[in-house]
Amino acid sequence: MSDDASRTARPDLPDTELAYETLAVHCGIGRGTGVGVGIPIQQIAAYQFDSLGAAAEEFQQGTGSSYSRIQNPTVKAVEQRISALEGAAETLCLSSGQAASFTAMLSACRAGDHIVAVSSLFGGSAGLLSNILPLMGITASIVANTPDAVLSAMQPNTRLVWAETIGNPAADVADIGALSDIAHAQGALLGIDNTWGGVGLLCRPLDFGADLVTHSLTKWAGGHGTAMGGSLSVGTRHDLSRNPIYSEGSPSLLETRGQSAFAWRQRWFGTSQLGMVLSPHSAFLIAQGLETLSLRLGRESETALTLARFLEAHPAVGPVNYPGLESSPHHALGLRYLSGGFGAVMSFEVQNPAAFLEALEIIRMAPNLGDTRTLAVHPWTTTHGRMPEVARRAAGVTPQSIRMSVGVEAAADLQADLARALGHSRT
Repeated sequence: MSDDASRTARPDLPDTELAYETLAVHCGIGRGTGVGVGIPIQQIAAYQFDSLGAAAEEFQQGTGSSYSRIQNPTVKAVEQRISALEGAAETLCLSSGQAASFTAMLSACRAGDHIVAVSSLFGGSAGLLSNILPLMGITASIVANTPDAVLSAMQPNTRLVWAETIGNPAADVADIGALSDIAHAQGALLGIDNTWGGVGLLCRPLDFGADLVTHSLTKWAGGHGTAMGGSLSVGTRHDLSRNPIYSEGSPSLLETRGQSAFAWRQRWFGTSQLGMVLSPHSAFLIAQGLETLSLRLGRESETALTLARFLEAHPAVGPVNYPGLESSPHHALGLRYLSGGFGAVMSFEVQNPAAFLEALEIIRMAPNLGDTRTLAVHPWTTTHGRMPEVARRAAGVTPQSIRMSVGVEAAADLQADLARALGHSRT
């Protein structure tokens, strides 16, 4: 991130290098006499102007406040905080992670364009690519999560390569640097869903060549299962000169908006046109969650590794997918791209998923991730249940798969709960 971008994301903090934990609690909060120590909820629909000229300028430039569908001070403070944590120049917060992914894809593609996505995807993302974007004339090839497979699927009209930092629920790690090289060689962009990367704590994809980074803020950012939200962040190194959305026309969007054209189109599309707005109250809850994210996800990652090793050694458990295990085929990529832990989610197979899930007494059966509580779910029938069988298996989901998101409980209590439930899973 450039120095100018850094100052934009953290205007009230010194320009020196600050740690993640410091940025997470200070970004987005002003300084001065009478300024509150925290991010307030501004539950306001519209903002005043003192002249017609000021109103006209704001509606042309969109840099201030006019109407909360487009910009809200509470949401803006959270956007600044996420930008600082992800090393981004600009961030747009939206109503959900699905809204963020949709906006990201449509900021790079239009009718007649093509996307290459890896198969290790959240079911909702796969649904966008397979069910929604084709209605808009955008096609997608969904391939194995390897650079060779992505390269083989590239077409002259490919505008976007899409992957997840850690695949949901296969727990495979994307080779972000290699995917970036493949995309950029053809003038395409690389989008990474970094939800499992913990808002830059475990991984900052922009540092490895990604152009777009999305999050479901519902997960580790909020962290308590109380608010829905999503975000889309961009850096400064994206090249839009070969994307006709930005390069065509007289004047072109690049000529009129310059380096900010990418972020401008995303905000115009996601909020102004489609209205996928993050509410101020949800933004406030997410801001609270971001302040403790490093504490929670650090502990959760440690516990996840302990539990993954326990499960791997248990005779009632089939394959365990977790990049922190040395036996994982993705361990080397995890060491390359992840820092401070290998994440809080794993998947594993049991003989009788229904008996296992129904026998749990501490771990809860619920389709969420990143909660303070440990949650488990059966992806085959829930999160990926609407996908064709071949697509489910390509995503790393089998009828025996369990996905587990580890919370902040004591590791010993969770291990005992798993051991008890595994005794039932053989029946």
